[in-house]
Amino acid sequence: MKRAESRRIAGFPVVTYWRPSAHTPPPAASGSLRALLAGVAGVLLIIGGAAAVGVALATQEHAPQPSLAAAGLIGPGAKGPRLRRSVPVSVDIPAIGVNTKVLHLGVDADGIIQVPSLYTQANDAAWYKYSATPGQIGTSVIEGHVDTYQGPAVFFRLGALRPGDRVDVTLADGITAVFRVTGTREYLKSSFPAKTIYGGTDYAALRLITCGGAFDYATHHYLSSTVVFASLTSSRRAGRRTSG
Repeated sequence: MKRAESRRIAGFPVVTYWRPSAHTPPPAASGSLRALLAGVAGVLLIIGGAAAVGVALATQEHAPQPSLAAAGLIGPGAKGPRLRRSVPVSVDIPAIGVNTKVLHLGVDADGIIQVPSLYTQANDAAWYKYSATPGQIGTSVIEGHVDTYQGPAVFFRLGALRPGDRVDVTLADGITAVFRVTGTREYLKSSFPAKTIYGGTDYAALRLITCGGAFDYATHHYLSSTVVFASLTSSRRAGRRTSG
């Protein structure tokens, strides 16, 4: 079954869907987190997505889309540092002005991956808690809405990130994991490469995900997803500054 929310904006009916995915991993008590991500699809905004069109219909302001020059690489090309497991509490992306707390979301009783509330948490990012924690070997997933019924949301400018941009994730143990973007890409949801994005890695990988591409006024959904690929390059005690 699929869950729907219906609203009207500027006279248009708008429906937000989150569909269950056959690849949604069940909650795990322990064990390898990399295995849980192999082949997973549908973490936020990939199959259904958040069809918030406050930006598209009300202000005509459009989120930046990844350029060909920003496609870069999926991975760093070499193994880098690693951190022990510690859950994320905030994320800071200086290049696009993001500084927000990080929610911890999993799946609901129906096995559907949870997303931040479009009404009360649109300016919060969310870590998918069955992925690796940021800095662990494996793939860590942080998601966020691109816009809301009122305007831009937390990851509105995600598509503007370029290789080399910094992503700082502060962890519960007081360490800040410092990631560098290796590539920013846009994928059609109809041909989303889930294994490439959510599959296991032999380095500390981070994926940032939101909606992107064209907006389909017939279905009230974005047709693509914007994905930022990043890898851990260093770490520091929270509060200390990193240059660059």
